[in-house]
Amino acid sequence: MFASRFANADTIVTSLAVRAACAILLVATAVAPAAAVDSIVVQTDRAQVLKMPPKATTIVIGNPMIADIAVQKNGSMILTGKSYGVTNLIAQDSTGAVIGESLIRVEASTDNIIVVQRGMERETYSCAPHCQPTLSLGDISRHFDGVGAQATARNGLAK
Repeated sequence: MFASRFANADTIVTSLAVRAACAILLVATAVAPAAAVDSIVVQTDRAQVLKMPPKATTIVIGNPMIADIAVQKNGSMILTGKSYGVTNLIAQDSTGAVIGESLIRVEASTDNIIVVQRGMERETYSCAPHCQPTLSLGDISRHFDGVGAQATARNGLAK
């Protein structure tokens, strides 16, 4: 079953090498001493409502290409996953002191998603309930660009 997802043995070797490198990175980061930091998991293109820490006046996102945050007047924050990866969120009080920090991990959505893998090329489809092409980071350019252009054109017609 594993081999059927790939077109040839070179791809399997590459995939195994990537997995091994990720495992080594995980072990290396697990061994490194770290302060206790909360972890928040959000999926790409999804939002999560968070409560702002008491007395926080400034919220900083380490890498806004991975996640973004919008602070609301009622003391809540809307966290949106933008790209795969890990970044951090820092809360500061009015003096600039750090009063809270969290790691933000952005993962791919798996709900009703089918990934078609042809060697190193992949395309993603949303199947809820019928399969339609969708945009996903990591898709081959012709699929991503084509679906993106169609979505942009369709949204332009709605104006």
